[in-house]
Amino acid sequence: MKYSVMVEYALHSLVYLIDVPKNESIGIKDLSEFQGLSETYLSKVLGKLSKEGIVSSVSGVKGGYRLNRKPEDITFWDVVRAVEGEDPIFQCKNIKANFAYQNKKQKCESCSSQSNCTINSVMLEAEEHMRNYLRSKTIAWLEEELLRTLPKEQIEEAKNFFKKTN
Repeated sequence: MKYSVMVEYALHSLVYLIDVPKNESIGIKDLSEFQGLSETYLSKVLGKLSKEGIVSSVSGVKGGYRLNRKPEDITFWDVVRAVEGEDPIFQCKNIKANFAYQNKKQKCESCSSQSNCTINSVMLEAEEHMRNYLRSKTIAWLEEELLRTLPKEQIEEAKNFFKKTN
């Protein structure tokens, strides 16, 4: 199981957008430069977030991105879902139904429906636990953690970088 690096870039970008005043935005050039990414790649990431209503894009010379919701209303799961989609990580292939009973031409009743497959049920339940955990963590929580754990100089450096670009 693996989330793409897009999830990490999305979460970082959202943190940088937290303190942007309501009528302002941060340009894609500045966000990509600060994170060492191509503008094209980060545009794809932010486009996915925009499509889900997590951020909004502002066009024009002073255009860019800003949060479309309060940081406490954006969960890690919202970001994962926006970037990765909602398909389950585990995809039951009904192996028992397709293989074990192939020679006997019998139908496996427990695997005839994915919802009744024991393995699928366990895997989907585990995924739901993970999703619930990700729903419990917000961008506001992430900001608090970063403010608590990062060196003050690093926080000021980031704030100053985005202040000078606006």
